[in-house]
Amino acid sequence: MRPVARIRSDFPEKFGIPRQSGVVESLEAKIVFEPEFRVMDAVRGLEDFSHIWLIWEFSEAVRDTWSPTVRPPRLGGNVRMGVFATRSPFRPNPIGLSCVKLLKVEQDEALGPVLTVAGADLMDGTPIYDIKPYIPYADCHPEAIGGFTTKVDMKPLTVDFPADLLAKVPEGKRDALIGVLEQDPRPRYQKDPGRIYGLSFAGLEVKFSVEAQTLTVKDILN
Repeated sequence: MRPVARIRSDFPEKFGIPRQSGVVESLEAKIVFEPEFRVMDAVRGLEDFSHIWLIWEFSEAVRDTWSPTVRPPRLGGNVRMGVFATRSPFRPNPIGLSCVKLLKVEQDEALGPVLTVAGADLMDGTPIYDIKPYIPYADCHPEAIGGFTTKVDMKPLTVDFPADLLAKVPEGKRDALIGVLEQDPRPRYQKDPGRIYGLSFAGLEVKFSVEAQTLTVKDILN
């Protein structure tokens, strides 16, 4: 197996990346193919689909050992579940699967075909092993049961973003950043209201704190 492409996203680090694809649809990223696969014929017809599957590697979680149980963040990080009952990055094979919205397919003079997608949950530079179209009649199951993920109520945070700080964020990135903050980037076990967290996003360092259900942006650093 070898990567066919890599993603270019606003997340240089793991911290702050949405825990599932699609939860922040205003997040845009680009998929750039490796030189061997920069052939427009390889994506012929892909523009007719609204969503695609990305099969990728948890490149920051590669390890020689594995554990049969993990601690899902959705359960607060203090309850163990079987690794195959979760989407944890710490797996026998560090493979990720994401469904993202396909916004456009373009031909770049230097990079060949480039895909623009929305809702990706991948760190910048993540290797992608395959891309497949999302097919509604086969892939959509409205009657599906979500196991433990439906038993925990995950309410978005209220984001208090002072206008002077928001003005430091490029206008086209503001909705995406607010969407990321609403999802509560903190590890679930961290609840200290006095702690200041730092999130790297789109070339900025976002400083924030969280108390109860309100996230307050404290500073934006370039």
